[in-house]
Amino acid sequence: MAKAKLIISSKNYSSWSLRGWLTAKFSGLDFVAESVSPDDASARAELLLLSPSFLVPKLIHDGIEVWDTLAIAEYLHEIRPDAGLLPADRAARAHCRAISGEMHSGFRAVRSALPMNLRSSHPGYRIYSDVKADISRIVEIWEFCLGRYEGPYLYGKTLTIADAMYAPVATRFRTYDVKLGPVAQGYVDRILALPEMIEWTADALAEPEQIEEFESEF
Repeated sequence: MAKAKLIISSKNYSSWSLRGWLTAKFSGLDFVAESVSPDDASARAELLLLSPSFLVPKLIHDGIEVWDTLAIAEYLHEIRPDAGLLPADRAARAHCRAISGEMHSGFRAVRSALPMNLRSSHPGYRIYSDVKADISRIVEIWEFCLGRYEGPYLYGKTLTIADAMYAPVATRFRTYDVKLGPVAQGYVDRILALPEMIEWTADALAEPEQIEEFESEF
């Protein structure tokens, strides 16, 4: 029987739930995921960016409740240190925390203009200047990490917190037909091909719920 529970919201729309779920998967923690309806107030606030503080996703483990994706990631690193969620090298570990924090608190233009929607596709989608600036910074981060740590993931051969944090961006780049160079596109392709991402996407495609704000034509 699983010893932990992860409360998530929509697999189709919730980038933060995906981040928490991937981090738990990468950690090797034995857990079950429990979904709340997108109509739940906390879940809806998270999906529509209506609150600076979200209670979904939330990890429940050994009687301890942890919410906020980065807090969940740090907790998982504490209880599963051998999983490699943070790099072993101190400098790399500090850099991993920094770019994960940058994703956590920044890139609002991408979040607002390119909402996560795994069931949707927008070929030739028009990207505006503020979104282009966010995309350029994300690509800069990816290219630096993949060059410095030699891939295939951001910090080498082990999937880390950073890969979980940027995975929803990979789905957005696919949904909105964002044109990337070979290094960034290769990273997107590797992330989307992960067994965990394939599992999550299949579940997302089967979800019956729709949120009209994300289904209108942009």
